[in-house]
Amino acid sequence: MNISLTGRHLELTDAIKEHMTTSIETLNKFNLEIISVNVVASAQTKKGKEHSVVEFIINLAHKNSIVIKQNDDDLYAAIDKAISRAQKAMRRIHDRESDHQKVGLNEIKSDNVDLKSAIEDMEDEIVPVELELYKPREVEDVLNDLKESGKMFEIFIDHDGKTRVLYKRNDAKFGLY
Repeated sequence: MNISLTGRHLELTDAIKEHMTTSIETLNKFNLEIISVNVVASAQTKKGKEHSVVEFIINLAHKNSIVIKQNDDDLYAAIDKAISRAQKAMRRIHDRESDHQKVGLNEIKSDNVDLKSAIEDMEDEIVPVELELYKPREVEDVLNDLKESGKMFEIFIDHDGKTRVLYKRNDAKFGLY
């Protein structure tokens, strides 16, 4: 990582340079390939009041550059705020990369995994089950089941092959459709 420190209308002392470089070194924890960091510190006077401006330009490999400009009365405070913003931006980039990784077939092939067994393991097994709905039933049996359960209706097939519905009516009687 190349670090370039520049002062405009301001002399960078050893203490300021040391503070900038140690702050920049904290950006390495995000494991992004930082190509270079350019820091321009300047002193400006507006309306008779002097304040410091720090601009960070962080060039990342295979990604867009991060540009942060921070104003403050104190140069050290401006550096700290700018580094905090840079860490937040780099954390977003790092999280975006690490959260959205998908494993494709090429990665599975490179891991020497048997693809046929992996696909078979992922498929759902279908077990045929014979439903009671399709077995012919007597109306009296269905009526007894309906009285014992808390259901409001029961659908069944009678011995003639017709689909029937036995239901509870509002007057506490049963209806057959």
